Amino acid sequence: MSRHVGTSSSDATPVASQPVEPHTGSLSGRLNWLRAGVLGANDGIVSVAAIVVGVAGASSSTPAILAAGSAALVGGAISMALGEYVSVSSQSDSQRALIEKEKQELRNDPDGELAELAGLYQARGLSQKTAHQVAVELSAKDALKAHLAMELNIDEADVVSPWHAAGASALAFLIGGILPLLAILLIPDSLRVQITFVVVLVALAATGALGARLGGSPAIAATLRVVIGGALALIATFAIGTLLGTTGLV
Repeated sequence: MSRHVGTSSSDATPVASQPVEPHTGSLSGRLNWLRAGVLGANDGIVSVAAIVVGVAGASSSTPAILAAGSAALVGGAISMALGEYVSVSSQSDSQRALIEKEKQELRNDPDGELAELAGLYQARGLSQKTAHQVAVELSAKDALKAHLAMELNIDEADVVSPWHAAGASALAFLIGGILPLLAILLIPDSLRVQITFVVVLVALAATGALGARLGGSPAIAATLRVVIGGALALIATFAIGTLLGTTGLV
């Protein structure tokens, strides 16, 4: 194969000088899942909170708030799961196609693939002799893994299941969304909107800070973006609900 997909500037370091760190890929995968979970929970908090606060602005009926909040919680979780399933399915299908193509090339032309792998290592800074030796040794151990890592920057074991991704996304949304729903249902009518605002903004600050920490970005800026965005959503839906309730449209 002649593709050079998924390489980065750090790859320019000669392979022989890089220490092997076991489980680095799996750790990165876990962090990606955790970041996705935080984002899913954040979506759940904002989406459900906006709905229940909007309904509370129009009506003090607890059954109405419960019905709207439950519908938002279930509908949002299903929507998140479906979106994640479609997205990850496309990605995993593409990865599996590339893996299968690499397998076929290794079966049809092992010598050519070995020479290609050696050439890739040589392009990274190794001498011709060392590059050939590295390619031979890695191919003897697991030729497919060596080619996938060097040419495509993927691992056959890391192809994500769309079903797992969909389930994780739905669960994260549910965990986030249940918080504002419980807050507005368990607080007395006179304070339910104000306390829900506080609970939601505190939760958004926590998820924003955690997401920034996992992503390695500045915590303050990321947290402020999430909190301000959530506050605007709550204010807008509450204002709309209040207006509709006042005009007798609901």
